[in-house]
Order: sequence, then structure tokens, then C-alpha cells
Amino acid sequence: MANRLAQTTSPYLLQHADNPVDWWPWSPEAFEEARKRDVPVLLSVGYASCHWCHVMAHESFEDDDTAAYLNAHFVPVKVDREERPDVDAVYMEAVQAATGHGGWPMTVFLTPDAEPFYFGTYFPPEPRHGSPSFQQVLEGVTAAWTDRRDEVAEVAGRIVADLAGRSLVHGGDGVPGESEVAQALLGLTREYDEQHGGFGGAPKFPPAMVVEFLLRHYARTGAEGALQMAADTCTAMARGGIYDQLGGGFARYSVDREWVVPHFEKMLYDNALLCRVYAHLWRTTGSDEARRIALETADFMVRELRTAEGGFASALDADSEDAEGKHVEGAFYVWTPAQLREVLGEDDAAFAAAYFGVTEEGTFEEGASVLRLAGGAGPVDAARVAGVRARLLAARDERPHPGRDDKVVAAWNGLAIAALAETGAYFDRPDLVERATEAADLLVRVHLGEVARLTRTSKDGRAGDNAGVLEDYGDVAEGFLALAAVTGEGAWLEFAGFLLDIVLEQFTGEGGQLYDTAHDAEQLIRRPQDPTDSATPSGWTAAAGALLSYAAYTGSEAHRTAAEGALGVVKALGPRVPRFVGWGLAVAEALLDGPREVAVAGPVGGELHRTALLGRAPGAVVAAGEGPGAGAEFPLLVDRPLVGGEPTAYVCRHFVCDAPTTDAGELAAKLGG
Repeated sequence: MANRLAQTTSPYLLQHADNPVDWWPWSPEAFEEARKRDVPVLLSVGYASCHWCHVMAHESFEDDDTAAYLNAHFVPVKVDREERPDVDAVYMEAVQAATGHGGWPMTVFLTPDAEPFYFGTYFPPEPRHGSPSFQQVLEGVTAAWTDRRDEVAEVAGRIVADLAGRSLVHGGDGVPGESEVAQALLGLTREYDEQHGGFGGAPKFPPAMVVEFLLRHYARTGAEGALQMAADTCTAMARGGIYDQLGGGFARYSVDREWVVPHFEKMLYDNALLCRVYAHLWRTTGSDEARRIALETADFMVRELRTAEGGFASALDADSEDAEGKHVEGAFYVWTPAQLREVLGEDDAAFAAAYFGVTEEGTFEEGASVLRLAGGAGPVDAARVAGVRARLLAARDERPHPGRDDKVVAAWNGLAIAALAETGAYFDRPDLVERATEAADLLVRVHLGEVARLTRTSKDGRAGDNAGVLEDYGDVAEGFLALAAVTGEGAWLEFAGFLLDIVLEQFTGEGGQLYDTAHDAEQLIRRPQDPTDSATPSGWTAAAGALLSYAAYTGSEAHRTAAEGALGVVKALGPRVPRFVGWGLAVAEALLDGPREVAVAGPVGGELHRTALLGRAPGAVVAAGEGPGAGAEFPLLVDRPLVGGEPTAYVCRHFVCDAPTTDAGELAAKLGG
């Protein structure tokens, strides 16, 4: 019998709709029920492509005895962290404060007033490695609730008070300047892995936003060390197992520091951010490898993640069925020498094993290897590589595919729109620009809809129930601004402005600080507010970047002031934790550079427009169009006449304009191109 989750749109919640656990979605009614029955709430938070969430579900939530105990003593509430990042953030902060670590599945016990009093992540079905079993935890919490209620209330009150005391003010005095950026670069240099690229040790995550900062810093200052770290990191990832050498696209992270074995789930946000990074690396260096990775990653997103409605799905699972029909991690992606021989025959299999680093003992589990570019074999026959790759890809396609989380998340689609629009423009792939436009149309049609406020998710063209958070507004505005620059369609600038006005009205506090949820959003035990960039730009830094670009396009003082107020936090955090404020530092580079405003009076897609888009000046904004109506689309084009009847480019920054030029080479020089 299905539980209450059967009525939801979240693929993750639907995975639990047939559990014997009597799950509730996060709702006032669930807490009302707990109050009525005088029992605690068990809050379980995860997401559809989370490996250990599946494991705990299978071991505990599908078990009739565990479910019966749970249903009798708790009101169980299931939350998809990707639909409710606000709920996830508030309780994850409590888990980390209490235990020193966090992660998913997240398991939190709450009072009927939603105050947390006991925490954990994955609990096994039997006691192991010093961790109690899930059943022991449930019994222990029940005993505490029944016999020591005062103690529970005291703990819950203390935790809530502690969380309330963590409210952030803005970063203090003014915007990040040369000295903060230099300290951040120094900090990154210290944490850089010279041998393998990337930062820190294992597990190693793709540092897309830090690389954006390094590329922008190099463009502005010519610091070779910054470019070296960016380029070498991108090369190491592109040749490692974290990159899908057959089908394109990146896995979530590498379990080792050499980028060999990934955690195999593929997320839309990683691929959007990395596609854009490799396109920008190509723009900086002309590297053929960077061009290939950008295009293959764009093609992966369109082929594997695009939904019927034109949006992009959230993720592909790490797990899929192996040859025995068991669900195991990485089964779709890994190869043994015997499997290579079966598909390719002896000679080509030996060639492929050497080229892709497939060994007899294996680099993964049970003698299987993750494909990577082993290198060091001297020049290779490109045609032979292409043939082998095509045959392996066709054979792999016959395997059972990993599951897909079909929900469309507004923020991550914003990131994908920016990546596809720019990649399409750089490499003359109008189809990619079209895919970006279709995703943007879906966001306007379904996620903005009638209510004129962003909805966080949709599925099958139907908007979900959850309000957009700050990262949705910031990332979607960023995507729309990139689309405006590439297409010359001023409507996208207008939509971005509409979203950013809501940021000013609903998400901004005193002195420029930003909140993750709107002033009129559901009140949680604390209002979430996180300025650090982790897997994606934080809402705080995403909004800062979009506000700054919009101000450059329109001359709006209010948006410029808001961007500068928001960047105070980067001044505070950049020198201390540069790895965790990469996008904030990239936005700081744009501010230090101007950013430059480029108006091209001439045809969209013409030589001057293309030259402007390929300029490396950090955060430069580009408006292109011709004819008397162009100024109505983009304020930057007002009073920008052709010179001598030729397409003409105007470059301004800090209220000062260069002489107009009709020469593409001269324009490129002005934009560091």
C-alpha cells in the first residue's frame, strides 16, 4: 500500500512511496500529527542519486519490523534535499555542529516544534564499526522521549539557541580588493596538488569555480601561476576516471587524489559548471583538449539529461545492474580486459587496455577498471582511438542504464543555460544555443508561471510545491544574462532584471547580507544563510555575480550597490578559505576589472559580436544588435551609431569609454582577447 509520498513530484520521495514506513512529506500537518500523538518526528533527508540513501532504504525502510516500530513511535518525515535545500541546510548545520561531520542520508530526531535533539547520517541494520544499529537508535530515542523529556527539551532548546546565534552579518568593510585576492591566490597555491592537479587530498572534488577565478585572475593580471594551476587541473581531470572517456561528462568526485576512481553519479550542476570552465579555458589558451571536453560535456547534457519539456534532469545514479542483475556502483562504466576482448578482439583490446589503463588486477572492484587516458605511450593513432571508442560506447549502451532523477531544478538549469549558450557561441554550434533557449523558455513558462515568483523544481512540465531559494534566482539570472549576450535577445536581460528585483526585495538584509530564503518564506528554526561555494555557487555569490552583470548592462546603481554589499563576505572569507568561495572570488575579479561594458552596433553573430564574446576580460558584458530598435532591447546600445556605415564596437568601464572601433583585432586587444 502506498504512503503519502505517492502524491508528490519528487523522484526521491516517489522511490519511498511503497515503503512500509508511513512517510509524510515535510508539512505543518506532519508536525501537528506528532503533537497530537505526543511522539518525536524522525526526519530523513536524502536525494535520488545518493548511494547510501538507497542502502539505508533497502536495509531499514523496506524492512517490515523496523517500519512497524518507526510507525508506532514516531512521525516519519522524508525530505528531498534538492527540493528543500532550506530544510536540508538548517538541519545539516545542526548535525555538523553536534557531530563534526555531515552527509546523506541525514537522520535527525525532532520535537513536534521541529527542534532537533539527536542526529546522525547512515545507521546500519546491525551494530558495526562502533556505530549503533538503526533499531538501537530508535529504541534509545524512544526511551529518552518517554523517560527523560526534560533533558530532550533542554538539548533541543540549546541547539536552536546556538543556531540562532550564528546569523551572519555581511563581510564588513567594503569590497574585496587586490590584497584579498592576492591572499586567496596564495592560499590556493598552498593547497594545490602539484603532482595530480586540484586542491587538497582525497576525496577530490572538481574545483570548477576556483578554476573560473584562476582564469579571470590570469586574464586581469597575467599571473602565469594562476593559469598553470587552472590548466593542469583541467588536464588531470579530463584524462582521469572522473571524466567519462566514452560518453563525455563528469562524475561527482574522485575517491582518490589521482582522479582515477570516481563516485559514479553524474550531476547536472557539475557538468554545467565544468562545461563552461573548459570553454573558458579554451578561450584563454586555445587548447584542443579543452575544446573537446567542453563540447563532449555539452553533448552529454543534451543527450542524457534533457527532458521531454526541454529542461535538464538533475542527475544520473551511481548504481546500475551488473551482469548478474545486482545493483552495484559503477557497473555501467567499468571494464575488465575480458570485456574489452569480447567487444574489440585481441589486437584492439590490447591497444584499448594500454590506452585506457585497463589492467588485469583492475583499478576499481572485482578486477574491473575505470577508463582513463593512461598517457605516456607516445603519439597514438587518432582514427584507431575513435573507432575503439565508438565500438565500446555502442557495447556499453546495451548494458542496463543508471536511473535518472528527472526533476528539473531551476538553479542548475540556470547553470546549464549559461554553459550551453556560451559553448554554442564559441564553437559555432547554434543547436546548443537553441537547447539553452528551450530550457530558459521552460523556466519562464513553468517555474515562473502565473505567480511571478520562481518555483524551485518541476517534473514532467508540472511545477513543484516548493518556493525558489536565493541560488535559484542567482543562477537563473546568470543563465539569462549569458543567453542575452549570445543571442542579442533583450527579453532575457529583462527576465534577469525581474528576478534580481525580487532578490533586492525579498532576500537582502541590512548592510548587504543575503539570506537563502525569502522574507515571506516558511519560517524554519533558523533562517538559512550560507555564503560558501561548495558543489555549486552559493546563492549569495551567484546573486552577487548576476547583480554586478545586470548593473553593467543597465547602469542601475541599486544593483551595483547590492552586488558590492554582497561581496563584503568575499572580502572576509576569500583570504581564509579560498577553496570554498571560488565563485565569490571570480565575481571579485569582475568587480576589480570594471566589469567592462561592450556594445556592438552590428549584426548578432557577426565578427565583432563574436570577438566581443571571446574577450577574456573578467565578467565583461556584451550587448549586440543593429537598427533603431536595438537600444530598446539593450540600454548599452542607446546612441551607439555605426561608424562610416560599418559595424562598430564600444568598450567602456568605470564611466570611461574608449574610442569606438570597427576593427576586430583592435577590439580583441581591448578585451584581452
